[in-house]
Amino acid sequence: MESTPAPGPLDTADLRQRVQKALDGFLARQVPLLDGISEELGHLTDALGELVSGGKRLRPAFCYWGFRGAGGEDGEAVVEACAALELFQACALVHDDVMDGSDTRRGRPAVHRRFASLHRAEGWVGDPEAFGTGAAILLGDLCLAWSDELLCGTDVPADRLAAAQRVFDLMRTELMGGQYLDLLEQARGGGSVERALRVARYKSAKYTIERPLHLGAALAGADPEVLVGYSGYGLPLGEAFQLRDDVLGVFGDPEATGKPAGDDLREGKRTALVAMALESATPGQAAAVRRHLGDPHLSAEGVEQLREVIQDTGALARVEALIEELTRDALEALEAVPVTDQARQVLRQLAAAATSRSV
Repeated sequence: MESTPAPGPLDTADLRQRVQKALDGFLARQVPLLDGISEELGHLTDALGELVSGGKRLRPAFCYWGFRGAGGEDGEAVVEACAALELFQACALVHDDVMDGSDTRRGRPAVHRRFASLHRAEGWVGDPEAFGTGAAILLGDLCLAWSDELLCGTDVPADRLAAAQRVFDLMRTELMGGQYLDLLEQARGGGSVERALRVARYKSAKYTIERPLHLGAALAGADPEVLVGYSGYGLPLGEAFQLRDDVLGVFGDPEATGKPAGDDLREGKRTALVAMALESATPGQAAAVRRHLGDPHLSAEGVEQLREVIQDTGALARVEALIEELTRDALEALEAVPVTDQARQVLRQLAAAATSRSV
């Protein structure tokens, strides 16, 4: 395929702006429908507008370059299809925060906390937390419905849109299955590294990279070999992405993550990082994990104690090595995918962004 100059950082920024424009345009069309029901629904749309006003737009980027790599020509229709992934991501974030009991998201109160605060500020009757949870579930459901509506309303050929819809449906099913497996691991108190990695694959890895690539390929009318090649690249990279997220959830800078330091520890997330630590822990270290993990009031000292266990057991080093291995596997697989030179270069850049959180 014809070689074209590799894009620079501004190309990524430009795509983010175009995705935001597509989201803003879609919400501008949808909000009057809710206003026609009641102006009181403005609280929902205000919360949604804030939620989709930021983020790294990794999923739309993988979708767009999956499309371009498969020979698709740039246009606003494909950008709108990519933007549908952001509404789906919003659904996942809102519901995930409810299930995890998270207080913040991207440096702001999580949606269920936002609505609980609204309830208290207005002096309404009943339980503010229950109101917040209910409102968040409904907003997440709305995002899920609107993600489908945005995708289906894009101006692409009907056969390609039908193929893309099948990918979108599969992606949503996989995520819901992964979310339930995550709840199950929490209820069981965690288990093997293998089970933790299975949760990571279906709760995050597939819908972050592999399926967005497949969605873009379907929109371009790609041959099956392209989708197979994208899986070879996207699945290990998605798993590396989630492992990096697990590390940041314990060791990340709150200024960068938008969440308090050690928040994953307070939420008791049974990640591969924790599973690896318990696999190699001494009885004393294991007791410290059982005592502190999942304590919503865990102090900074408790966070530091758990960090020391994760480091001293070698779990952090094992996860970092696995991230490197998976990323290397993804990049090696990318070389065999029949895509444009430009797309290959961008997908290399996106691999670095996904595993280092550099964008």
